[in-house]
Amino acid sequence: MAKWGQGDPRWIVEEREDGTNVNNWHWTERDATVWSKGKLRELLVGIAMENEAGRCEISELKQVEGEASCSSRKGKLIFFYEWNIKLSWKGTVKESGAKHKGLIEIPNLSEENDVDDTEVNVSKKKGDGDILKDLMKTTGTAKVREALGEYLKALKTEFTAGMILPTKAVTTQELTVERTLAENSLQLVQKFSKSPAVLEAEKGGKFQMFDGNITGEYVELLTNRKIIMKWRCRNWPEEHYATVALNFVPAPGQTELQLDCKGVPVCKEENTKFCWQKQHFEEIKGLLQLTTQNA
Repeated sequence: MAKWGQGDPRWIVEEREDGTNVNNWHWTERDATVWSKGKLRELLVGIAMENEAGRCEISELKQVEGEASCSSRKGKLIFFYEWNIKLSWKGTVKESGAKHKGLIEIPNLSEENDVDDTEVNVSKKKGDGDILKDLMKTTGTAKVREALGEYLKALKTEFTAGMILPTKAVTTQELTVERTLAENSLQLVQKFSKSPAVLEAEKGGKFQMFDGNITGEYVELLTNRKIIMKWRCRNWPEEHYATVALNFVPAPGQTELQLDCKGVPVCKEENTKFCWQKQHFEEIKGLLQLTTQNA
């Protein structure tokens, strides 16, 4: 087993029916920047306030710079957001009918500060109309912070829908077994490669072996059937990946491994074949034989 063209079913990455990210254990990240810009515009533009002196309204989202994202790890959501926001406002003095315009600046909306403490700066173009500026600095600021709170609530609920995948009702013992298998797979790879490794065994997950000389990404994982990877050596041209497909075919008393590797730079073909033969299959074979002898 584990020679060129052969394999062992113990080296298959399992895909679960309840989702590839089993029990939300692996790190996933979703960019919330574009969604956030739309949500901030939706919540902020049109905010109005009025008192006996006049009426004001936020008329435009002039600038929104920054980024936002949400990451999931071990079933927990981690949020990052940092925004610099500029808004235009306009208002009318009731007594005179005079119209005035100004700006609202929010220089640092981030997870480092509570939304109630977020800095909101109100300014007005030159001339009269300070009575409207006062309305914006009091009622307007309160409404802006309220809208920012609604944005954060939506970020943590509406945007993240589906990031924490539903999981099966499993016992503590089953969870322990699942995590043990994942940890053992990493340990086995580190043993046969004789170096640290990184494995994110899910679709889109990254891997790194042989002290970073081999890197790539899992494209497809089918239980006991197939693994497809984007795969490269460090000394290949930058961003050049081969496509590696490992097909596992059941045979009497064994499992046949069919390796299909496409896209290897022509000058690296022989070296790549040697890498798979010597550094992967023969090392795996030796490790499995040793494990069987000690069982």
